[in-house]
Amino acid sequence: MNSRSSALPYIQVSPLALVLILFFTIPVALVLLVSFFRYQMLVGIVPDFTFKNYADILTNQTNWLLYWSTLKFAVIVLAITGFIGFWISYFLVFHIRNLVTAIALFLVCTVPFWTSNIIRMISWRPVLGREGLVNQALVGSGLTDQPVEWLLYSDFAVVVAYVHLFTLFMIVPIFNSMARIDKSLLEAAMDAGASRWGVIWNVVLPLSKTGIALGTLFVVTLVMGDFSVVTVMSGGLSGSAASAIFNDLQFLNYPRAAANAVILLIVVLLIASAIFRLVDVREELVR
Repeated sequence: MNSRSSALPYIQVSPLALVLILFFTIPVALVLLVSFFRYQMLVGIVPDFTFKNYADILTNQTNWLLYWSTLKFAVIVLAITGFIGFWISYFLVFHIRNLVTAIALFLVCTVPFWTSNIIRMISWRPVLGREGLVNQALVGSGLTDQPVEWLLYSDFAVVVAYVHLFTLFMIVPIFNSMARIDKSLLEAAMDAGASRWGVIWNVVLPLSKTGIALGTLFVVTLVMGDFSVVTVMSGGLSGSAASAIFNDLQFLNYPRAAANAVILLIVVLLIASAIFRLVDVREELVR
């Protein structure tokens, strides 16, 4: 009887462990293995153990610039989505008294996700283009004499598309954290003489840190793992680490693409571990 009860947890976790092994551990192990193979023109992958792929990537200045560009986009998008996500969540939780109305407004935020990312991304072209709505408004109002060129096919357009695509991933965890805050804590802080900004800074923000950390993790990983937005919205003028991987795949250089993927995975894991050290994200997940 005791042996059965001791084996029960292992039996319960075995389906999840099997899924993780088949769809995560084995694919990652294969990518790591291929990253040490050699690529030869007209031959393809040569199963010859070498560090050449990693050496080429780490000694190439272009790759360093691509990773810098990726981190730059991640930081900028994180700052904007964090600001928008925090205040939208704060408004929905603490300023909308009717729960049904708050849920309805929250669902409105998900409406853009009813269409594909590609459609939502391309929809910015007629808005930011040379003959787009923004340029027509600027020229028509007399603010500029000619259309602004940097609105589309630039880093600005890439950031706008990222913010549009990924803001919801910041709103959801922050909203979830704020919804768990006891409203009496805010009233007690106000009664103690705290200003509204003081309540936000000293009560709401600390109690929302797990949601902010989860949103940060989602946004950073999504931005660093994306290549389509940078390619389309910059017109090929900007790049990222993921776009370098995609280019290697197009030329069938799978070993170097695998090595680049391993390096990118390590960078993302380092960022995730830093977030986990700053905030106990597990506290939010087990609630």
